[in-house]
Amino acid sequence: MRVLGIMGSPRIEGNTDLLLDEALRGAQSQGAEVEKIIVDKLKIAPCREYYGCLQDGNCVIRDDMDGIYPKLLNADRVIVASPIFFYGLTSQIKALIDRCQALWARKYILKQDPPDSGRRGAFIAVGATGGKRLFDGSILTVKYFFQSIGVKYADELLVRGVDRKGEIREHPAELSDAFELGRRLAQV
Repeated sequence: MRVLGIMGSPRIEGNTDLLLDEALRGAQSQGAEVEKIIVDKLKIAPCREYYGCLQDGNCVIRDDMDGIYPKLLNADRVIVASPIFFYGLTSQIKALIDRCQALWARKYILKQDPPDSGRRGAFIAVGATGGKRLFDGSILTVKYFFQSIGVKYADELLVRGVDRKGEIREHPAELSDAFELGRRLAQV
């Protein structure tokens, strides 16, 4: 079982990062092999709509996404983790998602079968405010992202009212919930 964690926060050891680490620890407790990608450390250009991917399913832009595509396709489980910026995902993780237009093209234009349909994913999000619809747009984006890479949206952890770096440490229930999310996700 391979679990890929995609950390979309620019803040290392911040709330999102700590929650993702707990989720990955939970997955490891079930014997899963885990890998964490810190998107902010990568060079990922935004999608430029060159549409080369419509021809063969490959993006024509050469950057760190070249190494991300196989990881996305080979993971049995995917966890997307992002703080909420203006009721949406961070620009770092959104660039990664947008560049998966190439994988979308493989599935929907070129009619190539995605990887095993038993793949599942989860979303971890942290927002500073308590807004009722704080996560709505991000959940929809992650669901469509998962759909395009052949992953079923299976779980989520949505945390409101946490902002200060590391403040999540004052919320042991949410850290425990993150561990349990990873544990559940890694169960066969």
